[in-house]
Amino acid sequence: MPATPPPPPAAKVPEAPPLKDAFFDFDKSNIRDDQKAALNEDVTWLKANGQAKVTVEGHCDERGTNEYNLALGERRAKAVKDYMVAAGIPADRVATISYGKERPFVLGHDESAWKWNRRGHFAVTGQ
Repeated sequence: MPATPPPPPAAKVPEAPPLKDAFFDFDKSNIRDDQKAALNEDVTWLKANGQAKVTVEGHCDERGTNEYNLALGERRAKAVKDYMVAAGIPADRVATISYGKERPFVLGHDESAWKWNRRGHFAVTGQ
């Protein structure tokens, strides 16, 4: 009786990157002190995954005009990118884009929702 072949090795499913968002105060684009630990973890992950490239998406809450929020989202994304570059991540691995208020993370019309929408979000674009 022929031997049964061993089962094929289990496919290795890539782990979702553990990149954390950075949150911002109303109408601000500076990195808050309480967000630096999360960004430092993101830097550590990017250093350990040297082929990964990311896009930092700048987001805003629903207040303000579309034009104003697109500019504010861009400043937020740039602030996150600048933080990453200052921590040793090559600038060509970090792109930026602003979505302004067009892609809310939490729906709602008060601070309990707005605080989650003022963010720099990471999208991994290549590995």
